[in-house]
Amino acid sequence: MQNTQHWLAAALLCLAFISFQAHAAGAKDFGEYQVHYSVFPSTFLDPEVAKANNLTRSQGIGIVNIAIMREDESGGLTTVTGQVEGKALNDVQQPSFLAFRRIKEGEAVYFIAEYQYRNAELMTFQITARPSGAGTDLPIRFSHTLFND
Repeated sequence: MQNTQHWLAAALLCLAFISFQAHAAGAKDFGEYQVHYSVFPSTFLDPEVAKANNLTRSQGIGIVNIAIMREDESGGLTTVTGQVEGKALNDVQQPSFLAFRRIKEGEAVYFIAEYQYRNAELMTFQITARPSGAGTDLPIRFSHTLFND
């Protein structure tokens, strides 16, 4: 199981970097914290990784990946635990609530959720991240369109 989780962590982090160029990816700075996000089609996942982690790998299913980062003493960023919730709104503003799951692998912590989309449909994501121990919410909003491959 640990090997599977390690593979998922590596795959999702790799996909986050790939998706930075190919799909929605970005970050919002909140001073001490940053919220990083990426969105990609579930078909980007290796079939074994998807199966081992109970993720649906199918056209029309997207993955939202969120990481809450905190600046350390040396100016570097490390992931922190917390809670993430949100929704995806389609082009006619119908909400679909996102069920985020926390993934922890070693020091890395991130949150993933699946959502359904239609090919070429503009989706607007409204996400709230709450770092553990912080007294404030970190809201982000971004839009993206995925295409079936």
